[in-house]
Amino acid sequence: MHLAILLWGFTGIFGKAILMNEIMIVWYRMIMSAVALLLIMYFSKKVQFPNRKTVLKIASVGVLVCLHWIFFYASIKASNVSIALSCFSSVSLFTAFLEPIVHKQKTKWRDLLFGIVVMIGIYIIFSFQKWYAKGILLALLSAFLGSLFTVINKRFVENNSPSAITFVELISGFIFLSFLLPFILHGFNYEFQIPRNGALSFTANTNDWLWLILLSVLCTSVAFTISMEALQKISAYTMNLSVNLEPLYSIILAMIFFEEGKTLNTGFYIGTLIVLSAVVVHTIIEYKGRKATR
Repeated sequence: MHLAILLWGFTGIFGKAILMNEIMIVWYRMIMSAVALLLIMYFSKKVQFPNRKTVLKIASVGVLVCLHWIFFYASIKASNVSIALSCFSSVSLFTAFLEPIVHKQKTKWRDLLFGIVVMIGIYIIFSFQKWYAKGILLALLSAFLGSLFTVINKRFVENNSPSAITFVELISGFIFLSFLLPFILHGFNYEFQIPRNGALSFTANTNDWLWLILLSVLCTSVAFTISMEALQKISAYTMNLSVNLEPLYSIILAMIFFEEGKTLNTGFYIGTLIVLSAVVVHTIIEYKGRKATR
């Protein structure tokens, strides 16, 4: 699971490095990821697709994945990697509310408490970084959608191949976005963009093709498959709360490649510390609880 999270830590870095709008990034990412995953499934020869009825249900989740990515990259474009990833940690709070509703389970007040602690951290970040309000709101929308499709996926991974689920979601998300692409580009005054083939740089004259390939293969096809495998053994809440470690990797990388540390203040670090502390404490409690029941 943590290998997938480490790979996801690079999604924000590549998203900022690619000199394209969020719509085009997601459009290329979905089709390139689907092709890469198809090759992985072909050579593994162990994947079995679910029946048509289940495929249609999974395809609807692909739309959520597509929207989740669009808001995520829009958040990065409107603020920066550190702000977007820190606010994305609110996914744990949304999951604490959504998982009991979707799966008709009893609400765990402990999960709600940790979710609230995460939101306190987000609020502190917002209070000290108000000029990034648009990016923060977009990140929260992305977190809600990310939580929702993870909770729903929990149903599917119990009886279906994780790779098949991921492939169907990528293809359905791509078809959905392709259908709306002309209207979105016209409505937001965007242009259809072709990736640049420049230097190996994160800042100037970037090589969009290379970053898109890495984003699509490692950070999507491989990472999503690993996360689905993990979701077969853990709860959606534990998965999403652990994903809150993703900002730590991304923030460190953003400071190295984009020098974002110069634009962040004390409030950001306090809020981020609260979020990450909640992740660590919750992980310890979950581990002790499982150990006690063995």
